[in-house]
Amino acid sequence: MTGGAMDLLPAAPAAAAAEPEADEEADPPAADSPAPQVSEPRAPASSRMQMPPGNPLLLSLTLQELLARDAVQVELIPEKKGLFLKHVEYEVSSQRFKSCVCRRYNDFVVFHEMLLQKFPYRMVPALPPKRMLGADREFIEARRRALKRFINLVARHPPFSEDVVLKLFLSFSGPDVQNKLKECAQCVGDEFMNCKLAARAKDFLPADIQTQFAISRELICNIYNSFHKLRDRAERMVSRAIDNAADLLIFGKELSALGSDTTPLPSWATLNSSTWGSLKQALKGLSVEFALLAEKAARQSKQEENDVVEKLNLFLDLLQSYKDLCERHEKGVLHKHQRALHKYSLMKRQLTSAAVQNREPESVEQLESRIVEQENVIQTMELRNYFSLYCLHQETQLVHVYLPLTSHILGAFVSSQIQGHKEMSKVWNDLQPKLQCLFAGPHGAPSPPRSPQDGLSPH
Repeated sequence: MTGGAMDLLPAAPAAAAAEPEADEEADPPAADSPAPQVSEPRAPASSRMQMPPGNPLLLSLTLQELLARDAVQVELIPEKKGLFLKHVEYEVSSQRFKSCVCRRYNDFVVFHEMLLQKFPYRMVPALPPKRMLGADREFIEARRRALKRFINLVARHPPFSEDVVLKLFLSFSGPDVQNKLKECAQCVGDEFMNCKLAARAKDFLPADIQTQFAISRELICNIYNSFHKLRDRAERMVSRAIDNAADLLIFGKELSALGSDTTPLPSWATLNSSTWGSLKQALKGLSVEFALLAEKAARQSKQEENDVVEKLNLFLDLLQSYKDLCERHEKGVLHKHQRALHKYSLMKRQLTSAAVQNREPESVEQLESRIVEQENVIQTMELRNYFSLYCLHQETQLVHVYLPLTSHILGAFVSSQIQGHKEMSKVWNDLQPKLQCLFAGPHGAPSPPRSPQDGLSPH
């Protein structure tokens, strides 16, 4: 792991114990923020990385270093398996682990759930939706692309890339990978439970962390909105390029159909002239060039879809995961902390009331015990709140590490346009000499084609 990546240890700090149940009225865990699993303390593993020097809050990563962590390919497996309900399988290959495994969509779902369980305070990209019935080829291809973006963002994320769950998902080739993932994730607690710095996260945070968080969140939301519009326009340009390729191909085919027409012409219409025959021969030959133009236009649209639209989608997926993380922070940790404080104040009032009313000593002792337990809950909630802000600060930095991807996207777009126009211009230029016979004069001598302005009276 590089720079400020988290230093994870199996043993949980004493102050970072899992929250005990305050009482039977506590809120159930939110669906988008799984409750962390509690594990027994263990001896530190010697294979864990040591704490990075300096402030561990700061990430010292570049975009090139992130992209070099791994390159994961996700390809469709042509065969469909299953006796009754057919399903799609994917071949997932990792450059880092030199592995190639077969995965179903539900395997990705379990992997996603385990990531949220182990890393509730990190950017976990969302999965594409699952369509139960009627999944056409277009939907399957779009989902394959989305799964590829998901797994590459995960494989390059600093904490995720060093976690055993990722290695298991990318390299385990045995049966029942879903149970293996669950067993692997449930044998330890979440990142808060295993991070050596969890109890001291507050010490590394700037004093104005809440203000910084609000500003960063607004900025990233604005960036998301702008990139969303850029992606939509890029998709429209690709769609137009695909339509242009199809139109060029049909245009050439129609020219070929004209040239291949065998309908005889009456002599009184042609006046014994061979002009139409020469024209037909020339038109028939032009279809080859138009087919080549269509091929180059289609190739350019495919290149821009892969190098421009997909990279924009990748960055949008990252930004969306940041927005989701901000919501989990506010609706999860902060909300639970406020509920715990409210419950604590109610217990204190009950204790005061019991003392005034001279209740049974056992009843008062039980209430005092519950108050102490609730104080421990509040203490752990506060630690989790600071650790969540700690992670948010790092995830914000990670988003900014990805920002130079903008120049990669623009560079790919400009290069594609230059190359595409250059190749098509050459075909158009090669096509022009073949038009000479189409502009033959009255005595068979070629005459240049007239420009659109010819024949118009100047005013």
